[in-house]
Amino acid sequence: MNVKRRNKTFHIVRRVPKRYAAIEPRTQIWISLHTDSETVARQKAPTAWAHMVEGWEATLAGATDDAERRFAAAKELAAVRGYNYLPADRIAQLPREKLLERVESALKLNGDAAKIEARAVLGGAPEPGIKISKALELYWGFAKQDTIGKSEDQLRRWEHPRKRAIANLIEEIGDKELSEITGDDMLDFRETWMERIAAGDAKPDTANKDFQHIGNILRTVVKMKRLGLVLPLDGLTFKADKERTRPPFSVDWIKTKLLAPGALDSLNTEARCILLGMINTGYRPGEAAGLMPHHIRLDVDVPYISIEPEGRQLKNKVSERVIPLVGVSLEAFKHCPQGFPTYRFKDKISDTVNKYLREHDLLETPEHVLYSLRHSFEDRMIAAKVDERIRRDLFGHALGRERYGEGATLAHKRDILQSFAL
Repeated sequence: MNVKRRNKTFHIVRRVPKRYAAIEPRTQIWISLHTDSETVARQKAPTAWAHMVEGWEATLAGATDDAERRFAAAKELAAVRGYNYLPADRIAQLPREKLLERVESALKLNGDAAKIEARAVLGGAPEPGIKISKALELYWGFAKQDTIGKSEDQLRRWEHPRKRAIANLIEEIGDKELSEITGDDMLDFRETWMERIAAGDAKPDTANKDFQHIGNILRTVVKMKRLGLVLPLDGLTFKADKERTRPPFSVDWIKTKLLAPGALDSLNTEARCILLGMINTGYRPGEAAGLMPHHIRLDVDVPYISIEPEGRQLKNKVSERVIPLVGVSLEAFKHCPQGFPTYRFKDKISDTVNKYLREHDLLETPEHVLYSLRHSFEDRMIAAKVDERIRRDLFGHALGRERYGEGATLAHKRDILQSFAL
């Protein structure tokens, strides 16, 4: 690097790269290294030149009509010049000597470069507003902790309703900046949902989920970006439908229909094993689909499955549990000791089984689905007078009070399940 002495101080002397010609009017520059020692000067030169290039790059980035990029560039250029970026009103409140220092920095250049420099050091680049679509992009980062442990399919299903809710809002009111969203905008959005509900095209719960996701996304961004906005998002939800629960399969139906010889023969092996395994375990279909080979233990005195948050996220903490295998469920797992790779971490087992049961007249009523076997398992535990602690441990439900001790042993649970197993 070319280092020359001017008077008693060493300087870098270099031509300005063509890349920066638009924002640097000089063709050659002298950069003071603030030392009279050539050795020290040569040590400092690379850093000083890199600092100069950083400033040019930041200035170049500021030469844009994109408000967001221009603001980011202004902050970067201010930092390169040794200042914190401050808005103009706060610049005006600085002590006189600090204010003049910034003004002098801006006056060193000419033309567009001077304007860009002034925006950076004098606070002339107002922070751009955040549009609704941008808020969603920011939200993914702020909500990262909610996605830890989710499988790829779980993440897709978590993101989808949030993307859909924001898309619905933008379709109704446009991609506005958050500060421009009005109460009328949100009432118009609600009115659109009301029309769909009245026409039978949507349910109140569907609309409420949209409002819930929109509220969570926008409020999270407002909070984390410290925007200080109060958004008109309250009082928009509809009265919820009466909660509908799936009916359980009766024991008689399970015995005479689902377990009838040949009833499930044309259902693929993995799906059939998941269904049969559910009868005496009550696991959620997705919990079964996520089982890996080492979660299935058939080579021990008490065969069992271990439902763990490995490669996926469970519904809640108490969902992690160990369930003994008995009856038809044990026999099913002997046919699928490696688990269910076809359905692992995919949201399709329920659709596959429900379609089969419907087409083969194996649903007790039109309201019944595969999940009804879980409800049936709980009813059978209650009928067998299974202790509440054991029942909730097996089912993966919270106890409603502190859990003390280890609870029932695996062998004890096996004996209880065996007493009413099918």
